[in-house]
Amino acid sequence: MVKVLTEKDLGKFRLVGNVDASGRKLVFQVTEISVKEDDYFSRLYLYNGRKVRQFTSGKKDSNPRFSPDGKLIAFASKRGEKEGAELYVIPTGGGEARLLTRFRYEIRKVRFTEDGNVAVVTPVDVEKKPRDDVHRIREIPFWSNGVGWVYGRRNAVYVVDVETGRKRRLTPKNLDVGQVRFHGGRLYFTAQEDRERKPMVSDLYVLRGRKAERLTPGRWGISDFIPLDDGTFILKANTRERGIPTNTHIYHYNPETGEMRKLTSRLDRSAYNSLNCDVRGSQRAELVFRDGWIYYIATDGPRASLFRVNLEGKVERVVAGDRSIESFAIGDYVAFTAQDELNPTELYVLRDGRERRITRFNDWIKDYKLSRPEHFRVKASDGVEIDAWVMKPVNFEPGKKYPAVLEIHGGPKTAYGHSFMHEFHVLTAKGFVVVFSNPRGSDGYGEDFADIRGHYGERDYMDLMEVIDEALRRFDFIDGERIGVTGGSYGGFMTNWIVGHTDRFRAAVTQRSISSWVSFFGTTDIGYYFAPDQIGGDPWSNPDGYWEKSPLKYAPNVKTPLLIIHSMEDYRCWLPEALQFYTALKYLGKTVELALFPGENHDLSRGGKPKHRIRRLELITGWMERWLGNE
Repeated sequence: MVKVLTEKDLGKFRLVGNVDASGRKLVFQVTEISVKEDDYFSRLYLYNGRKVRQFTSGKKDSNPRFSPDGKLIAFASKRGEKEGAELYVIPTGGGEARLLTRFRYEIRKVRFTEDGNVAVVTPVDVEKKPRDDVHRIREIPFWSNGVGWVYGRRNAVYVVDVETGRKRRLTPKNLDVGQVRFHGGRLYFTAQEDRERKPMVSDLYVLRGRKAERLTPGRWGISDFIPLDDGTFILKANTRERGIPTNTHIYHYNPETGEMRKLTSRLDRSAYNSLNCDVRGSQRAELVFRDGWIYYIATDGPRASLFRVNLEGKVERVVAGDRSIESFAIGDYVAFTAQDELNPTELYVLRDGRERRITRFNDWIKDYKLSRPEHFRVKASDGVEIDAWVMKPVNFEPGKKYPAVLEIHGGPKTAYGHSFMHEFHVLTAKGFVVVFSNPRGSDGYGEDFADIRGHYGERDYMDLMEVIDEALRRFDFIDGERIGVTGGSYGGFMTNWIVGHTDRFRAAVTQRSISSWVSFFGTTDIGYYFAPDQIGGDPWSNPDGYWEKSPLKYAPNVKTPLLIIHSMEDYRCWLPEALQFYTALKYLGKTVELALFPGENHDLSRGGKPKHRIRRLELITGWMERWLGNE
């Protein structure tokens, strides 16, 4: 009997990522999705250049790092009953892991110092907590999606003595630390100083004694960097010249002269992986400088590749192909994790120009019949070409008509492409055609393509409608009378927008959506800067614009049966976005249902509790089956 993917097969995926290298050895993280225990369990594996073996036995081991001499691996874990996180070290040759110290909150980064001690980035309280349960808040953002309350808290760098476990905080309490590196006996790090008024700015600092000295001018968003021996720096930065749609690039920066030179100017692409996937491992993709080349990942159309650029601005592809490079590390050779639309993530090595797959955690997928996405291009009405794909039902029969579901990605500055989407395969297994595309606003096609600021629901909406038009023209197996639409985040906004502007869809599922830009501005972790950037102005200077671009305004026009899925702790697009749209539609007598997931956040579809993730997929497919049928 042919096997097809179901919602419950979620528990079979193994999520491979977080690779680090030392010489010929690799350490990486493998995460199990346990449906039975409704949890995620991660362990570390070691590759010695010949074979792979499980290296740790904890259930929550993550963020592995080799010591400079390669003799130790430091990692974060949670093996005890106490709240917070623990820092361990283990000899590379094997043996028992040794607890160094505990932290009150999660460990976000682990890195060895040059002298062999361990540095971590972890949140700390910079204000005294009240004795009662009343939240007294004096700043924004006051909460963060996936974290919870963040007011009065900043990320700090601690250094932990690898012998005694004694820890010492290095960074001042006013700075919110991101990336950290050591060079020439000094600590360099990125940090936000004013996340309330400059939320998209992150500067580069050096610690001199106990004082942090800022090295950059307070205008850029720096996410990674590499100190060079001559006192200059490689920066992975976003200059925000076009706001959020601005591409992140690799720069060479001289703090003495202030000169900032873009090395990747010949490639109008973002220097990170923005492809969508709902079963990916942890993505560690930090810059690596080796033999005069800077290695980095960039999204290029529907693929994410490993590139390198030198100080003269010459860009080369190192690992390419129709796939998604997820993370990488370089020791004696290049190691990377990768996936594509039919194969979940595994670990690979590239040595002497030859590529070899190292792990086979997801070989079980070979026993399943999958639908291969078929690419087609749509020439939009303004002449721009749009990448689009169609996936036939798994048990497709020529001459038969099938219902279809249009999937819309979030962001909007992300992309669909050569990455694995469990959700799409579940839909095709149930007899649906899946159509997906990268309309205007998407990443991977340059800044002009991505910049839809002030024009939400215009060219992006037209692109999606024209994708469906072209799909109906090309693929006669799609039943034009039975088409549904779904999407999350920006895709949820667009789903709301679509049902308020056309009745061509017979069913819709909106997820983690935006229905009002006014409420989004004032209640979410990013609203106070994302909405002004994307819509323009604020609710007081541009009230008409905020209302015109809000799907809630068009609720009276809705005719499509709508299912609203939302997480109750989604601080990216908070609960009122779902509640007010549901209330409006119910008040207006529309066909609408609301599904709320307790204890979940904006990342339900890719990181929620396994049973909730399965239930979400059941709700989506059930709604489409109810209104579209799949016989």
